[in-house]
Formats: sequence, C-alpha cells, structure tokens
Amino acid sequence: MTKTTFLTAFLSIAVLFAMPALAEDRLKLMAYGDSLVHGYGLSDGETFPDQLETALQEKGYQADVLNAGNSGDTSRAGLSRVDWALADNPDAVILVLGANDALRGLEPDAMEENLSELIDRFRQEDLPILLAGMMAPRNMGPNYTEEFDAVFPRLAEKHDVLFYPFFLKDVAAERDLNQDDGIHPNAEGVSVIVENILPKVEELIEETRGSSANQDESAS
Repeated sequence: MTKTTFLTAFLSIAVLFAMPALAEDRLKLMAYGDSLVHGYGLSDGETFPDQLETALQEKGYQADVLNAGNSGDTSRAGLSRVDWALADNPDAVILVLGANDALRGLEPDAMEENLSELIDRFRQEDLPILLAGMMAPRNMGPNYTEEFDAVFPRLAEKHDVLFYPFFLKDVAAERDLNQDDGIHPNAEGVSVIVENILPKVEELIEETRGSSANQDESAS
C-alpha cells in the first residue's frame, strides 16, 4: 500500500468514526405553542420554526426547530398534549402559549397554573426552557391586562427559566406585519419575531450545550 493510499484509507475511517459525533452535536429545539408557532395562514418555510431554523443555520448553529404548535390551543390544551409532543425527544423547548387564553378571556390564575405544570413537565425531562411572554389585548380592561401580563415574568422568576417578555414585540397591531385578521403575523411579521428573539434562542442553545456537557461529566 502506497503512502497516499494509506492516508486516504485512514482519513475515510476517521470520517466514519466522526459521523455519529457530528450527528449528536445537532440540537433539536421544540417550539411548543399555538397558531403563532404552528403557522396559521402561512406556507412552508414561512412559519416561526422554519424561519428560526434558517436563521440559526445562517449563524452556523447545527439545530433543527421542531414545529410543536397546534392552532387554537389554550394553556390547558397545551398541557393535555405535552406527553405526545415529548415523544420527539427534543433537547430544549421554546414555550409560546397564552394568546388564546387572553382572546377567550380565561382566568390568568388558571393559565399560570397550567403553564407552571407544563414547565415542571419539561423539567422532568431535564429540558432547558425559553419562556416567551404574552400580553393581553388592551381592550380586555386594565384589571385583566395587568393580571394577565404579570403571569409570565412571575413564572420565569419562579422556575428560573430564560425569559423573552413579549413574543409579538414590534409585530402586534402592526397592520403591515399581520394577516387580514389582524391577529396572526404574516411571513414578514414572523421574520421580525425571529430577529428579535434570536439572541435569547442563542442563550438557550448555550444553556443546552452546557447542560449536556454536565450530564456527560456526571455519567463518566
């Protein structure tokens, strides 16, 4: 065997052994929520998970973003299907629920309890969490909006999770960034959401990698 042939064979074997490690380094982030995640009225490639995955890959991250959104879900509905969603074995979760609770005028206390149980369930699987906050429509009245808006920062503090205060920042009530219903972002609106939340998602990725490294050290 010539030196060149030996080197080629050695490199081929090295690549084969490296492939599983490279695959393991690829993270699965689960976006868990309602129509804002699922992509009501949007085409493939335009949804929040799709655009976020593209943005992360453009920044060099090896990450897939799972679309675990279900249109119409309240916090209670989200809680009821969590075990089914966890079958996809995500590495971390972006939690985006609460908008439908507000639109239906459901009690903020009940929503807080549901979301708290959801966070606990994700924690049982040792999943890092990014909680995306919501704000109630201002026409719900000052008492309701104050109670509703306070739920998300309180949950983030209680459970010590990463927190992004308002998922629809710079998009809510902006006509050009929403579909005709004035509620669901269009593709351009989703792009704004992704740009705004991206730094927090990067924090989530770093926390996930750190958590995985600690688990590996404990196992060894």
